[in-house]
Amino acid sequence: MSTPILELENVCKSFGPIDVLHGINLRVHPGEVLCLLGDNGAGKSTLIKTLAGVYRPSSGTVKFDGRPIEFANPKQAQDMGIATVHQFGGTFPLMSIGRSFFVGVEPTRGWGIFKRYDRKKANEIAVKAVQDFGITRIDDGDRLIGGLSGGERQSLAIARAVHFGARVLILDEPTAALGVKQASHVLRIVLEAKRRGLAVIFITHQVMHAMTVGDHFGVLIKGALAADFRKGERSREEITDLMAGGEAMADLEAMIDDYAASHDGHAPPLSPG
Repeated sequence: MSTPILELENVCKSFGPIDVLHGINLRVHPGEVLCLLGDNGAGKSTLIKTLAGVYRPSSGTVKFDGRPIEFANPKQAQDMGIATVHQFGGTFPLMSIGRSFFVGVEPTRGWGIFKRYDRKKANEIAVKAVQDFGITRIDDGDRLIGGLSGGERQSLAIARAVHFGARVLILDEPTAALGVKQASHVLRIVLEAKRRGLAVIFITHQVMHAMTVGDHFGVLIKGALAADFRKGERSREEITDLMAGGEAMADLEAMIDDYAASHDGHAPPLSPG
């Protein structure tokens, strides 16, 4: 197996007396999709920000290409090829597709005082980048971002990250707010990014979406890695059970079943608030 492009070794993160991440060990290789699963409050957001250079670990080591590194800021992580795409794509509703694609790095033509934004070039590159990922409905770079579906916005943000040299793609709940058809578009783009050799970290609480694209899985519970396994090693039910609290949920179900069996099928009464 190749050297992991990004690796966490015993990473912890605390905010004052509050421990948020506990001894996280993870690695992701080029051409691999690592799915991080967890419910709300599991520590996914803090982990994303640690990977992207927003937070520095309180202890432990982050390695990039096998070498320990401390990101001074998100810009340094981005310059090294770590791109984060958030749930709504980080796009600008009132900008055109071409302008949004190149925001901050706009192509120009002319020189000196005659230098101006090259709208035609920006539109052509943006549309081609998205269509190369199989999203053929986007064919006009002057179209406003606000007129795109959620899946198309995600696709545009991912295509932009790849165009500007991303080697690691961190996707934060990319399918959470999407319908079935839009989610399938995004999942197809994730697989295309993997085919191109990118390392993809796919953060989600939707088990079916993770199982569709994932090679390697980690389950976060209260800031700790509760499980770490490869594709095919756990069933959907086992993963869902882990996320829901595992044995605690099983004990609760057994208690309810026992009560119902001894009370003519009635569920236990609610305790007074």
